[in-house]
Amino acid sequence: MKLLVGLGNPGNAYRDTRHNVGFEVLEALARRAGSPPRRARCQGEIAQASLRGHATLLLWPLTWMNLSGSAVLAARDFYKIPESDMLVCCDDFHLPLDTIRLRPSGSAGGQNGLADILSRLGTTAVPRLRLGIGPVPAGWKAADFVLGRLAKDEQQQMEVMVERAADAAEEWLARGIQAAMNRYN
Repeated sequence: MKLLVGLGNPGNAYRDTRHNVGFEVLEALARRAGSPPRRARCQGEIAQASLRGHATLLLWPLTWMNLSGSAVLAARDFYKIPESDMLVCCDDFHLPLDTIRLRPSGSAGGQNGLADILSRLGTTAVPRLRLGIGPVPAGWKAADFVLGRLAKDEQQQMEVMVERAADAAEEWLARGIQAAMNRYN
C-alpha cells in the first residue's frame, strides 16, 4: 500500500488558496479513482483508491498545515507504511507557478507542513512533490501570499499544474521516484 498526502488547511476560508494546492492534487487523484468514499481517520480524511493498479491511500490532514506531521505519523503507524512508500504533495513559493519538482528526500525548504512531517517522522527521506506557486511579489509577506487566492489569469495555470502533478504522482506509483523525476522534473 502507498500513501499520498496532500497538504493544505481545512475549511472554506482556505479553499482555493495557493497553500492548498496539495489538497487539489489529491482531489484530482480521487476523481481519477472514481471518487472513493472518505472517512475520518488519522487526524484527517482518508480514501482508499486504486490508481494505475496500485492500492493507495489518499490522506488530507485536517490538522492545519503547520501540524501536518501528526496526521502523517498516525497514518504511517496505523497502516505500517514505510516512508519510501509515501509521497507528500505541497506548495513551494520558491518555484514559479506551473513548475513541479519531485525529490526522494531532503530538507523542507521552508515549507512548514513538510518540516513538521520530517520532524515527526524523524527522517528527511520522505519523497515529495513540490508545486510551484511563486514567486512571492516584492513587498508581500510569504504567509499572506500563500494564504491568498490566485489572480484570474493564474487559475488556468494552476489547474494545468495540478493535473500534471497528479500525472507525476501516478507515475511515482507505477514506476517509482526516479522514473517520475526523469519524466516530470
